Amino acid sequence: MGMRWIFDGHIAGIGTTSGLRAVVGLWQESPFGTFADAMVELPSGRRILLAPTAEVAGFIAALYSFDETRVVDIAVRHAGGTLTVDAGHLLLEAALGARTALGTAARLIPRPLAVHPRWLRAVSPFAGLLSPGVRTAGTAGGGRREYYGVTDLHRIDAATVSWDGVDAGALAKVLPAVGFGFSSVPPEPGIARVRTTVEGAPVTLR
Repeated sequence: MGMRWIFDGHIAGIGTTSGLRAVVGLWQESPFGTFADAMVELPSGRRILLAPTAEVAGFIAALYSFDETRVVDIAVRHAGGTLTVDAGHLLLEAALGARTALGTAARLIPRPLAVHPRWLRAVSPFAGLLSPGVRTAGTAGGGRREYYGVTDLHRIDAATVSWDGVDAGALAKVLPAVGFGFSSVPPEPGIARVRTTVEGAPVTLR
């Protein structure tokens, strides 16, 4: 029988007019404690992982595809209708908006069901019809299985983003879909309440 890892928190997805796209994870509960990470896809298509420790970086890199991994100090604040991220190379400040129609629908599903792998396998074929590029169940690195249980979703209405000190442009849709794993974030910038479950073979950390 394989192992199971559970990450409970939020995922924010942002696009910019320069073509830079970022996915930020804010994890209140995880096997590594409370932490944040960022996955950035540059306009060139280069995929970079920003992680707070080598241990976290090793785990995430075993599940997703990156061209480069950097261990950096990451400070995140999610409160008062704003999200701020200082991840060294990536600086982000976003204004959070109203709950989306999908977020309203997600809240109608009892949470124990909404985050259960069986439910997420069943609804995954339909997730992409509601939000292009999104899946709720799929295969991660090493043949492991991964599930995304979303229980709320709010818009991001405005954002300032810079990479290595250069402004990345105005807020834009997350298009094309990011290519870190089997699923993207929704095309419309937003922040989701999510439980991520990973099942399968142990991850060897080097």
